[in-house]
Amino acid sequence: MEHLINPSVRSIAISGIRQMANRVAQYKNVLSLTIGQPDFPTPGHIVEAAKKAADAGKTVYTPNAGLPELREAACAFVKRKYGLEYRASDEVIVTVGASQAIDIALRTVLAPGSEVVLPGPVYPGYEPIIRLCGATPVYADVTGSGFKLTADVLEPLLTERTRCVILASPSNPTGVALSREDVAELADLLSRRELFVISDEIYSELVYDDGGHVSIASMPGMGERTIVVNGLSKSHSMTGWRIGFAFAPSYIAQHILKVHQYNVTCASSISQYAAIEALTAGADDARPMREEYRRRRDFALERLRAAGFNVVKPEGAFYLFPSVRKFGLDSVTFAHRLLDEHKVAVVPGNAFTALGEGYIRLSYACSMDTLREALSRMETFAAGLSEND
Repeated sequence: MEHLINPSVRSIAISGIRQMANRVAQYKNVLSLTIGQPDFPTPGHIVEAAKKAADAGKTVYTPNAGLPELREAACAFVKRKYGLEYRASDEVIVTVGASQAIDIALRTVLAPGSEVVLPGPVYPGYEPIIRLCGATPVYADVTGSGFKLTADVLEPLLTERTRCVILASPSNPTGVALSREDVAELADLLSRRELFVISDEIYSELVYDDGGHVSIASMPGMGERTIVVNGLSKSHSMTGWRIGFAFAPSYIAQHILKVHQYNVTCASSISQYAAIEALTAGADDARPMREEYRRRRDFALERLRAAGFNVVKPEGAFYLFPSVRKFGLDSVTFAHRLLDEHKVAVVPGNAFTALGEGYIRLSYACSMDTLREALSRMETFAAGLSEND
């Protein structure tokens, strides 16, 4: 009976990130640099807030859009941090992680035949949803622009069928972040078009440079056409709590809410009470994590370059995306041999679209000891490949 399954669903492949993680599970004593899972515990005061909510019996449905006090806290947070203005009453929806926010945003704005322009290489979670909507992903090759989606790269790909542009800054898998100047140039181009922008800002609190994160929704003419996706998974090490947010002007949000309502009803009540604590008392909880990630980034970047890897310096998130082309192996072969021969796991670049071929992604959301030993093994592996040239 499998032939009766929706063909669009049957054609979807399991994420290359998860494929590698599943392969790793077959080995013992592997140093894994694969999954983007913060290695810090959820801050204790947030856990305590959840316990208090559970003990108080706050275990019932919440409003579809989320607890009013959480929506107020979320709007206050993005205003303070990024200068974004949203009404808690009708311009923010609490979602089951940023992934669900992306899903319902795309399903709201796309129609069969639409095109979505997005940078490549990029997080693999967008394309399956786009295709399930009957739309077509159009990849902008950013490998020649320092992994940044620039106005010059984007403009030739915009057509009358373009319904949406996806921005992701800082980026998964590259860690590259758009500067204020980069965002302003994109805004100048996109504000003159009839299209939507979905800005995935899940790593917004993990930007290392002094200017911090800049949201395209803060630019003139962009707030009215932008859906901002964010959440607490990366900023507060709350991946399992599954709390995300979709911010949008009310004329868009009212339709996103309909999709959300019939999709999940509401996010977990206990997680929402924890999220209130995270966004109020814990508004700056990301700061010490960010500084530790910066230290690891600098260490890993220096070690990789010393070992002969060509790698762009990331401005945020917790990933590095070095090229492996000089070693004469495709990304899957490189990753599999590194795992088989040295028990170090990284993600092949082609997991992030075909434009990621020739690269690998490694996450430095791990202990410094793990990172140090994994990089030493990578250096040994790379040296052996160089000797065989």
